[in-house]
Amino acid sequence: MDARLLDILVCPLCKGPLLFRKSDAELICRADRLAFPVRDDIPVMLEEEARKLAPAEEIE
Repeated sequence: MDARLLDILVCPLCKGPLLFRKSDAELICRADRLAFPVRDDIPVMLEEEARKLAPAEEIE
């Protein structure tokens, strides 16, 4: 994923910063505990496509 793109992307819900989890190809919003998928290097920033993080799931 392009580092320049990561610098400008924010969570579509809270407008907070996102963390890129390369191993799972996801963008993580810590505040909302959501994981947005990245498919073919394209972030899918739709709430209905996001996965809710489990309470025990570590956020790096």
